[in-house]
Amino acid sequence: MLARLRTYAPIAYSLIASAVFLDSLRFKFTNAPETQTIFGKLDGWAAGFGAEGLFAQTGLFSQYVIGSAELVAASLLLASLVPALKRLRAIGALIAAAVMTGAVSFHLFTPLGIDPNNDGAGLFMMAVVVWLTSLAMVVANRGVLFELASAIGGILVPSTSPRAPAQGPLLTPVRS
Repeated sequence: MLARLRTYAPIAYSLIASAVFLDSLRFKFTNAPETQTIFGKLDGWAAGFGAEGLFAQTGLFSQYVIGSAELVAASLLLASLVPALKRLRAIGALIAAAVMTGAVSFHLFTPLGIDPNNDGAGLFMMAVVVWLTSLAMVVANRGVLFELASAIGGILVPSTSPRAPAQGPLLTPVRS
């Protein structure tokens, strides 16, 4: 039973999270009234502490920026369904967790509230489900993320270990 859960839970997560993200894109990328309401409330809230435009259509956290992050996460999660690409699930889950952490936080800690569109808090509940499952996938795939971080760190931070001098015919002194 546990083996089946380990096999099929990541697949189910990838499909459900991707479906939620891809479904939301039709609202974000078409500037739907529901999206205008949500991002308008958030921009008004941000303006209260001097960050007007932060959630506006050209802002740092606009519907287009958030939608693009959701599209990348969904693409990685769907690509991870191909067995040779299953490591992409870790990156997709990390992006999904980051986006949903913001979504859940803004619903809970700003005037946005949990039911900004009077939909019975359906949007908020889906954000919580995707957030919690994304966190679970990040934990389950932490080894992959540590390997990736180590590889990136190896590229960005030069090695401090002394290297043995190269030997061979290229370093032989030239005699004149």
